Amino acid sequence: MTEAEKKIWYALRKKQLGVEFRRQQPIGKYIVDFTCLERKLVIEVDGGEHFNSPKDTIRDRWFDQQGYKVLRFWNPDVLKNVDGVVQTIADEITPSPIPPPLKGGESL
Repeated sequence: MTEAEKKIWYALRKKQLGVEFRRQQPIGKYIVDFTCLERKLVIEVDGGEHFNSPKDTIRDRWFDQQGYKVLRFWNPDVLKNVDGVVQTIADEITPSPIPPPLKGGESL
């Protein structure tokens, strides 16, 4: 694991966010950095070689078609602001207690 992946894993392991995460998990023909299978969430921690990668676009589209949400973080962002990255992940796995606003014309 890279240093950035180690920082994320330290925060995700042992159900610290209330759900189980796995690392280096095969899903289909891909291996993801981290996943919460229960929430169908994939987390990728990437270096510069992934910048504008067509392969990542195809991969993300495949995960989307399978019902997964993919969150991608850059190594420097994780290393400089791991708490903010973990908060973004926590926000994704924890549904908001506030219901979305009603669309125009809808009634309760």
